[in-house]
Amino acid sequence: MKRFVIEREIPGASDLTPQQLAEIAQTSNSAVESLGVPYTWVNSYVAGDKIYCVHEAEDAETILEHARRGGFPANRVTEVANEFGPQTATAVV
Repeated sequence: MKRFVIEREIPGASDLTPQQLAEIAQTSNSAVESLGVPYTWVNSYVAGDKIYCVHEAEDAETILEHARRGGFPANRVTEVANEFGPQTATAVV
């Protein structure tokens, strides 16, 4: 599966309560189950008026279908080209 970063513009996102985030997670999980194809929600990050999500799917169209079924905005969907972190500094090239 490919990995995607999804940018969701949600005014007041940083003010969402733990209960509201739990409800959003439940809705997202239900949307994932309804897709009937391989799909993984990896994690999400709330920052200001946006939520950034990392999901894995075969294509961007499936990401958009998940958003539609869940009633979520998907203002930008970008396929991840590569990943790296602190451990990359010591990787043998």
